[in-house]
Amino acid sequence: MDFWPEFLASSWGKEFVAGGFGGIAGIFAGYPLDTVRILQQNSNSGSAFNILRRLVATEGPQALYRGMGAPLASVTFQNAMVFQIYAILSRALDRSVPANDPPSYKGVALGGVGTGAIQSIILCPVELVKIRLQLQSTYHARSHQADRQKGPVDVARSILRKEGLKGMFRGFTITVLRDAPAHGLYFWSYEYMREQLHPGCRKNCQESLRTMLMAGGLAGVASWVCCYPLDVAKTRLQAQSPSSIQKYNGIIDCFNKSVKAEGYSVLWRGLGTAVARAFVVNGAIFSAYEIALRCLFNNGSIQTENTI
Repeated sequence: MDFWPEFLASSWGKEFVAGGFGGIAGIFAGYPLDTVRILQQNSNSGSAFNILRRLVATEGPQALYRGMGAPLASVTFQNAMVFQIYAILSRALDRSVPANDPPSYKGVALGGVGTGAIQSIILCPVELVKIRLQLQSTYHARSHQADRQKGPVDVARSILRKEGLKGMFRGFTITVLRDAPAHGLYFWSYEYMREQLHPGCRKNCQESLRTMLMAGGLAGVASWVCCYPLDVAKTRLQAQSPSSIQKYNGIIDCFNKSVKAEGYSVLWRGLGTAVARAFVVNGAIFSAYEIALRCLFNNGSIQTENTI
């Protein structure tokens, strides 16, 4: 009966709730653009605008949110884990900084790398289910009733039945290769940009909402640009299933065959969509996280300054 009051009274509980708010805000803010990005990466089907227009015209606006249940269901725990592990590692990996000071940029970068690698354990199965649903057209679902998958639980059951537990972690290696360096740059960029936009805010935590949005958005863009070719390969590898044609036998094979068939530009296909989404999503994530955290620690009041 007293679990939730005691849980929310602890710093871990507050971090958990704030991370959940940040993750939910990010999912709702950028999911339609994520669907367009996945469709661009997996096939040469035109520009983002043409894909968006065709998808809405043939399947309706709800198609843009296909597969959102999987990341939404896991986002609270995933984001809470990410921010909590980052907070611990950023301190543990550079103990030269006093406890009352913000972690060093070295600690921030190393903590981000470790966080990205660890969170891949949860993220890989979630993104696998999400990608399978995003690439499943209404036509395919209607014309192949035996393979029809109505939601994330149905997809997960199908993968476990046909591929076993190992199948749920298809693309795990490339997920780690993508997320470890990307998260290192992600957290470093956020801390660096917020301090540049509002000097002293890393210590007094009084930056404006505009600073949070800008720093979070730019951090998201930087992390996506640095790892984007790996994300393209990850999408193509995770899109494969035992019932589909096995185009690629591994990461290197995927890169070689994709470049040979479609040129080097394929490695950057959908980058514009990903960058736009990254700015919106990560601005929302960091803003919601910081605001929720301050509300919880300050009993509902938010203390920020109005200058950038």
